[in-house]
Amino acid sequence: MTTRDSTATKEWQALRVHHDEVKGMTLGELFASDPARAGAFTVSECGLLMDYSKNRVTARTMALLNDLAMSRGLEKEIARMFGGEKINATEGRAVLHVALRNLGGDPIILDGIDVMPGVRAVLERMREFSDEIRDGNWKGHTGRPVRNIVNIGIGGSDLGPSMATEALAFYSRRELRSFFVSNVDGSHIMETLRGLDPEETLFIVASKTFTTQETMANAATARRWVVDSLGSDAAVRRHFVAVSTNSSAVAAFGIDRERMFEFWDWVGGRYSLASAIGLSLMISIGPERFFEMLEGMHEMDMHFLRTPFTRNMPVILALIGIWHVNFFGAESCAVLPYDQYLRRFPAYLQQADMESNGKGTDRDGNRVNYATGPVVWGEPGTNGQHAFYQLLHQGTRLVPVDFIGFASPLWEAGNHHRLLVAHMIAQAEALAFGKSADQLRAEHIPERLIPFRTFEGNRPSTVILADRLDPRTLGKLIALYEHKIFVQGIIWNIYSFDQWGVELGKALANRIIGEFEQGRWHDGGHDSSTSALMRYCLERG
Repeated sequence: MTTRDSTATKEWQALRVHHDEVKGMTLGELFASDPARAGAFTVSECGLLMDYSKNRVTARTMALLNDLAMSRGLEKEIARMFGGEKINATEGRAVLHVALRNLGGDPIILDGIDVMPGVRAVLERMREFSDEIRDGNWKGHTGRPVRNIVNIGIGGSDLGPSMATEALAFYSRRELRSFFVSNVDGSHIMETLRGLDPEETLFIVASKTFTTQETMANAATARRWVVDSLGSDAAVRRHFVAVSTNSSAVAAFGIDRERMFEFWDWVGGRYSLASAIGLSLMISIGPERFFEMLEGMHEMDMHFLRTPFTRNMPVILALIGIWHVNFFGAESCAVLPYDQYLRRFPAYLQQADMESNGKGTDRDGNRVNYATGPVVWGEPGTNGQHAFYQLLHQGTRLVPVDFIGFASPLWEAGNHHRLLVAHMIAQAEALAFGKSADQLRAEHIPERLIPFRTFEGNRPSTVILADRLDPRTLGKLIALYEHKIFVQGIIWNIYSFDQWGVELGKALANRIIGEFEQGRWHDGGHDSSTSALMRYCLERG
């Protein structure tokens, strides 16, 4: 019988032995011994180039990692996801975000029913509504066209559309301004409303259940603002639409049911950008650009489904991550886009990865005894170089890095882009090879400073390049990382598509809210710290 614990397999044990054999090798030695190393460890597929040669891997490493993936039944698991099986077992749901961008026309069957007609119908309604807004044909309560779009959501209902709207701002219609409100902190909604004209503002309330506490609190504040400003509850129908499945709650709020854009329980929030959750993005960049993003996602989906693992970009990226986390002990990984438009991309991936694979229980309900999902973080270059790169180069922690860059700029602005790309390439080189004491002595650096100015190098990184940042390329990058996360979840034997870890805090918050409303802090059965904090806030709030 095949064990579901990867660490107990002969493939994992072979990797342990191999790690002991190669852990002392340096990237400098690996490149010196193989002048053609860069070509051997570079994959060019789907319009992306991924150079993983600056990771501490050999051909033998990759072969053993591939054996591990095969032993975990990865091919079968991929087919199960694309085939609509209910692989989100703790919630009894399929995981079909790939259906949202299935532009090839092939049916995708769930419980004997093809989901694609429903997907296409929602996309067509989104297209029609976006065109109404962009053409100025949708009028507010007083007859003025919409100029401000405010998306109210949280988590996947915010991070995806806010990231992508900023990433693709170059392609946006600039007279339409986009805003995103997520935090229940009143400062977020109030600062957003400042300076907006309610007669020209449309709110998209994005909540599958239409009960999400933070989202509905912000939506209620926005509703009061519109009604108080325009003097009628009837204004809600012209200034609010919903992305939800709860039609009765949407109607009770005052939103026209015809302006509710649905999505499905087989779409996880952090994977929902290609659904109606992306409505604000479609309005910003237009339907055609939105569909180009879906085409990019679909292209990467098909690459992931059909390409052998040795050339499969999501699989390779995932396996290198396993190598770093489970064999070299890396606790985090940095995603560093060298493009200001991708400023929010690390935060987007942070949720996608950490909410998916931040699990300590395996599929059999057992506590794992190995590391799973790493901490994901990052900022755009070159800002990060003047902030945290010091730790990457000379700190005591191993932090693998993904650099993301583009050969061509979107703006022609002198030599800015060459400077940007040069910095990215140089950082990858510096992390890999460092600078030795002998090199410093050759530069006549005083001996007392040499320990401080030595860079040991041997810090791993992967460089992902594309020609330019456009909707299609963004779609490919999103799907690349989605599938990487899936592969790692399979190998770690965890369920990547639930998120029970966020539920306890919500339940306790609801309890404390009720106690706040009653002015209680001392008899709620809390620990002394919680009670003291509640008392402080009640007495001063």
